[in-house]
Amino acid sequence: MRDVLAQAAAWQAEGRRVALATVVETWGSSLCPPGSRLAVDDRGAFVGSVSGGCVEGAVVAEALAALADGQPRLLSFGVTHEMAWEVGLACGGRVRVFVEVARAEILDRLLQDRRDKRPAVLSTTLPTGEQRILYPRDPGDPGEPGAGEEAPEVREAAGRAAERDQCVSLEREGVTLFLQPESPPLRLLLVGAVHIAQPLSRMAALADFAVVIVDPRSAFATEARFPGVERISAWPDRALAELAPDRRTAVVTLTHDPKIDDPALEAALRSPAFYVGCLGSGKTHAARLGRLRERGFGEGDLARLFGPVGLRINARSPAEIATSILAQIIEQLRRG
Repeated sequence: MRDVLAQAAAWQAEGRRVALATVVETWGSSLCPPGSRLAVDDRGAFVGSVSGGCVEGAVVAEALAALADGQPRLLSFGVTHEMAWEVGLACGGRVRVFVEVARAEILDRLLQDRRDKRPAVLSTTLPTGEQRILYPRDPGDPGEPGAGEEAPEVREAAGRAAERDQCVSLEREGVTLFLQPESPPLRLLLVGAVHIAQPLSRMAALADFAVVIVDPRSAFATEARFPGVERISAWPDRALAELAPDRRTAVVTLTHDPKIDDPALEAALRSPAFYVGCLGSGKTHAARLGRLRERGFGEGDLARLFGPVGLRINARSPAEIATSILAQIIEQLRRG
């Protein structure tokens, strides 16, 4: 879904006109949650999804109509249980989709905020389509909120959307504000360019994580072993100081080597990273906890560590272990 805005902007740069369709509400079961997008250009090409089924065809047609008349539209689709699989609403239900002509100034700002890793919330008034970009204050920032002259309830709802990384609808003065968070990319910092890191880096990229491999052993962290993955050949304490893990960062150590893993864990535990995990047996993890206690970490700090890392699914192969690790990371992310 993150590629939809980038593709829409690329089409506009080529001189094409683009419409955006966004899921703004669902009832029952839907394969695409609120915030899911589909972009359609004036040649009929499209990217993204708002349902996964034949609702897509109707939305593309309405998007082309919006490009023709310049008017936004709020669409509602209802689906019976019998039709559910055919149209992509797995157990039946309804979905509401807002279609608009994409605005270059909005796209450009959102993409720049993404590059700057600046959390933003796109506020859309339904059904008219007026839009603003709001900048909620980070919970750790003592400064003033960055949401401009918005009413307190709007600022609060925008902050909630950004913190939960979840769309929020707010009924206000007879209209609906649809607040869509445009959060910086999730990051996964893998300490140790070991065998398990290979499938884990690929799986995490598919799950929309920006992956960074950290390993001072340059012979391990090679392009041949990790094609297209960002790699840092430095000691983890130095690398993590530069990477500055935040609330949208997971850190996993994989080497079993205290010289490499422990400095990374110390840096991660001093950061607001939402997940910190360590590969190794129960005996290895107990020894690791002892070393961290000696370094001054308390029981509350150590309770943040997931070790041995991964969900208990009796995983054996590197790919299975990688699956268990990524599943646990996502579980913690979505648990909030």
